Amino acid sequence: MKYIFVTGGVVSSLGKGLAAASIGTLLEHRGLKVLMQKFDPYLNVDPGTMSPFQHGEVYVLNDGAETDLDLGHYERFTSGELTRLNNLTSGQVFDSVIRKERRGDYLGTTVQFIPHVTDEIKIRLREVTQNNPDVNVLITEIGGTVGDMEGLLFIEALRQFALEVGKENVCFIHVTLLPLIKAAGEIKTKPTQQSVAKLRELGIQPDIIICRTEADLDEDNRRKIAMFCNVEAKNVVAFRDVAHTIYECPLDLRRDKIDRLVVDKIGLGHTPAPALEDWERFVQRIIHPKHKVTIAVAGKYGLQDAYKSIYEALIHAGALHNTKVKIQRIDVEDIEERGAREVIGEVDGILVPGGFGERGIEGKIAAAQYAREERIPYFGICLGMQVAVIEFARNVCKLKGANSTEFEKATRHPVISLQEEQIGVEDMGATMRLGACESYLIADTLAHQLYGGAKTIRERHRHRYEFNADYRDRVEEGGMVISSLSAKEGLVEIVEIPAHPFFIGAQFHPEFQSKPNRAHPIFAGFIGAALEYARK
Repeated sequence: MKYIFVTGGVVSSLGKGLAAASIGTLLEHRGLKVLMQKFDPYLNVDPGTMSPFQHGEVYVLNDGAETDLDLGHYERFTSGELTRLNNLTSGQVFDSVIRKERRGDYLGTTVQFIPHVTDEIKIRLREVTQNNPDVNVLITEIGGTVGDMEGLLFIEALRQFALEVGKENVCFIHVTLLPLIKAAGEIKTKPTQQSVAKLRELGIQPDIIICRTEADLDEDNRRKIAMFCNVEAKNVVAFRDVAHTIYECPLDLRRDKIDRLVVDKIGLGHTPAPALEDWERFVQRIIHPKHKVTIAVAGKYGLQDAYKSIYEALIHAGALHNTKVKIQRIDVEDIEERGAREVIGEVDGILVPGGFGERGIEGKIAAAQYAREERIPYFGICLGMQVAVIEFARNVCKLKGANSTEFEKATRHPVISLQEEQIGVEDMGATMRLGACESYLIADTLAHQLYGGAKTIRERHRHRYEFNADYRDRVEEGGMVISSLSAKEGLVEIVEIPAHPFFIGAQFHPEFQSKPNRAHPIFAGFIGAALEYARK
């Protein structure tokens, strides 16, 4: 296996994840099998207990691992299926080291950062290598910024690992910022020089430097960076701000032939140039769509990254229909104050995403009611499915006060309730219903149609509360249909209203399995229905 390690400097949020994912895209289109990985220096074992305001969305893998949102980019930009081995945090590293020390695995030696902690990081690299013998290239992104105290052990582990596997099998890529000082009208290279100097102090000489820049990178600055950072000028690559969509990033990096630089460094230069025609067509459908719809996303986390995978899935579905999806972000607390009609107004579809906690719930319920009564296409995901059931139970089935026990433990009609296996659970981390589960589709339903007549599906979950089976008959008598049940437990997975043009709620998170040129079936159906609504 060959290894690519991507580090970042100067500031955070430069787009290391997108750079790494874009390189993965280019290498895959050269015919190589690529796998991606993220090392996060924070002390949380995983991001599962972090606030969306601070960390953005939690991206769930098939095996139930709660991971960083960058793994969503990895799975969308490449075809590799990731597992919990593909996301390592300092919390996991130290937890493993302490457990080994308590068991006596270190045979009485003094446990130290070097070699024991750095060895634990290298063990993860070797484990991924051994478990994926058919993979040609492993791309590992290191979170944070070079020079951060919490990241030093990861940098040291990579330095050691490169020596052990041979430098000819490793490519170090450093992503930095080239700030444009508008008052002077100049791009400044000094932050990049200082960042690379810091990396070299830690024992790593980058092979390729990716420069994030608003403007283009002229040859004078390219040569200056090359000279002061000890790399060839051709290995200084511009990563420009893209105009329309993140899916332009691989095409932008291709301009400086970064894939050629990488394969030459790791001995895979015999591979053919990337065939990007399908990717280019997908990007063109995003940039030059024939149609347009407006989708209201009624959530309670204002941070852009809190619903990252949902926004990307909407873009994929829009491209499938040659349609621009304009996203109208709605704060559900505003709905509680002013009403759904005033806040949402005229849109072509309403999507209510997942979430936790009581804040804003009545606003989400009102959004579902507005979509049902006005016959606007509706798509509820996880909690969005649950609030649709609550609204239907209250206003159609006349179950006064119907609610979820998450928000009202003593509700008269707990149409949504805690899963039995969750009763008594105290630890919050990694204890929900997580990962891919199989479910059956009911024939002659919208869900069955959207999935192309499939009998079973596998979708990823992240929740503690479920549709209460005691209310199944009451809800179905009112006109809501249950169109999918989990294969193992018989839990309700999808609900829909046949009398409505498009009204569907999924207990799982379909956004995690949507990809460019492979839009998720429910998202595809939702945007198709929104397009039809807009035409009418």
